[in-house]
Formats: sequence, structure tokens, C-alpha cells
Amino acid sequence: MTTATQTSTTTSGTTRSTTGVRIDGLPAEVLDIVRSGGVDASGNPPVRVVAEGGEPVRCCLRNAREGEELVLFGYAPPLPASPYRETGAVFAHARTCPAPPAPGYPREWLGRPQVLRAYDERGWIHPATRTHDGSDPEAALAQVLAEPGVVQVHSRNVAYGCWMFRVVAA
Repeated sequence: MTTATQTSTTTSGTTRSTTGVRIDGLPAEVLDIVRSGGVDASGNPPVRVVAEGGEPVRCCLRNAREGEELVLFGYAPPLPASPYRETGAVFAHARTCPAPPAPGYPREWLGRPQVLRAYDERGWIHPATRTHDGSDPEAALAQVLAEPGVVQVHSRNVAYGCWMFRVVAA
């Protein structure tokens, strides 16, 4: 699963493909809206902040460096309309950023325990949802995606519950 098959980056969003899975950061159209001063999923303007360092940025799927300009805004991950659709706060770079340094699971986030929230085609949480300890996140993702009925997985921060990225079978 760590062998790259494709990496593509638009000017504002990130998609990383590895054998068997595709990892999606924030969509380009969402980033274009909030970076240009539009409103977020909750109807609020994004908040501009200067990074203290370590904030997980969902555009290029890495931790922010101290002093980087970020936007903090409400994001509703892609799901069909369902009772499980949520909006939560995410950080992104205030301007277009470079592609992640390597394909696959975000390297700076290896070792970080995460919730792998599985969803079915209705956008309902699937029973395959679990946490992983960060030691082998790619294997944990493969196990969740292999469960019958799982169509996508959202990686979420354990403590805050924030959306980190989306994973689908490639």
C-alpha cells in the first residue's frame, strides 16, 4: 500500500493515490472560496491566523510551520445528506501551497492516533469505524475499507474530532 501509483495536485486541493487507496485533502473549490474571503460551510467568514507551528493543515496534509499564514474555517466533508453529516473546524494555508512531499499516508501524521470513521453509500456511519494507534495507519485503513458496505473513510483527530482527510478505494 505504500507504493505510489499517482500523485496529482491542483492549485488548491490535494489528492494522493497509493496502491489500493486515494487520500483526499480539502477540495480545491472549497479552498478557493475561503481563501478569497467567501464564507465557510456554516456561513461564517474564515478566520486568518498565524501558525504557532504544528496545526494540521488539510490542504497539503502536513503540520504548519511557525509563522505560516493560515485560515481556520468550518468544513462539511463530502457525504450524502444524512443525519451523520457534520461541520467542523479545519486549518488550511491562506494561499496556494505546494503538493505534499510524498504520496501515501501523510508522513508528518504517522504515529498520530486517529479515528477512522467509515461511511456507507447513504452517508451513514458504518460499524467498521475504529481508532488506530498510529503505528500502521495504512494497514488500519485497508482493513476498514475492506469491510463490506464501506465506501469512504474520514480520518479524524482523536481529541478534537476534527476532519483530517478522506480515503476511498482507488
